[in-house]
Amino acid sequence: MLSLFKNVFQTDLLSFLTPRRQLVGLDIGSSAIKLVQLKESKGRHILQKFGVKPLEPEVIVDGTVMDEGRVVSAIRELFDEQGVKNKLVAISISGHAVIVKKISLPPMPDEELEGQVKLAAEQYIPFDINEVNIDFHVLPADPSGDQQGDMAVILVAAKKDKINELTELVKGAGLVPMIMDVDAFAIENMYAINYPMAQDETTALVNIGASVMNVNIIRGGSSLFTRDIPLGGNRYTEAIQREMGMPYEEAEENKKMKQGGDSDAAVLSNIMNSVNGEVASEIARTVEYFRTATTNAELDRVLVCGGAGQSKGLIQELGERMQTPVEAADPFGEIDVTGSDLDPDLLAELAPAAAVSVGLALRAVGDR
Repeated sequence: MLSLFKNVFQTDLLSFLTPRRQLVGLDIGSSAIKLVQLKESKGRHILQKFGVKPLEPEVIVDGTVMDEGRVVSAIRELFDEQGVKNKLVAISISGHAVIVKKISLPPMPDEELEGQVKLAAEQYIPFDINEVNIDFHVLPADPSGDQQGDMAVILVAAKKDKINELTELVKGAGLVPMIMDVDAFAIENMYAINYPMAQDETTALVNIGASVMNVNIIRGGSSLFTRDIPLGGNRYTEAIQREMGMPYEEAEENKKMKQGGDSDAAVLSNIMNSVNGEVASEIARTVEYFRTATTNAELDRVLVCGGAGQSKGLIQELGERMQTPVEAADPFGEIDVTGSDLDPDLLAELAPAAAVSVGLALRAVGDR
């Protein structure tokens, strides 16, 4: 039986023995399901399909699936609408059901490593070790570090029940889940493709979804620090709903408004600014923790993605608070989109929400 979680980490982007069979990137989020299909040709990635299917607010609540049937239907509808025939998909996990931890181990032969990682995991994983799937990745040596010969290892543990839940949803839609990734690492894949000249910079990749925010700080193609924060775009909607006394759907629409001149617009602006401050504080606090725990830890930039990353004023607030260049990530920056039938303006509007699904769509059958 296929062990999905053993495919968390990306291997080489090119295979010289057999053609890579690309997977469809399927991002099952709390507010929407996103799909991306890419084709690789002559070292270039070409966008074939990109679609978004919004979900009603009660379908997935804080990452917990409340209506399995609706999620399965939404996945099927999205594949049908986009005309996607490939049934092999890569999916991902985030939030409280997954733990990512960087640990140090003494040098040892490869055949001993897996057993030692599992022993070490019992110290770091706040779950029953029998209830999780564990994977790991040995990081390249960091010449600026002070590990004194120890190996730096990224340890990942995900709850089996959450993995099973996601895979059963995908199977219920008639698809075949081939790879289970982690949201933060999918974003890292997206970054590697679209920002090739910035790989030696220390960059914080911030993905703000509806209910969870991922922070992944990377340098030289390696993850230095990751954290999932249970805060996202729903906080804006809930604040508008509470302060302005309107239904959830109306609050959701108001959250997306860019401007206005009446008194309601002024109230809305104050609410957005208040939540922006809360979100920016959490990100800044996370980065500050990284700085205090890591040598050579100054950031070169922050890239923000995810649907809620477009919230008006957030990037400016974050830049002022952190005194670091902050910009919106472009998941399609180095991807050829000219062959897709998407309206360019619509693609630009939806692009920030595509970061995870783009990272997943870069995976292929046989990736570890």
